[in-house]
Amino acid sequence: MSGRVEAKLIYGTPEFEIVKGGDHVRCAVSGVVIPLDMLNYWSVELQEAYASGELMTQRWVETHR
Repeated sequence: MSGRVEAKLIYGTPEFEIVKGGDHVRCAVSGVVIPLDMLNYWSVELQEAYASGELMTQRWVETHR
């Protein structure tokens, strides 16, 4: 991912707002790089992104025990 810039976002419902320009964010669970055009899963409550629905569900379970 050399030369790429991580974006800073505000995660809302149903969309996110770009606060600092970039081309990707990192998954809060796995650390995987997620291109902004592929970002489909995030938490408004936790303000974090996820690489998949499974990882989003895993994080929800971890934080709602």
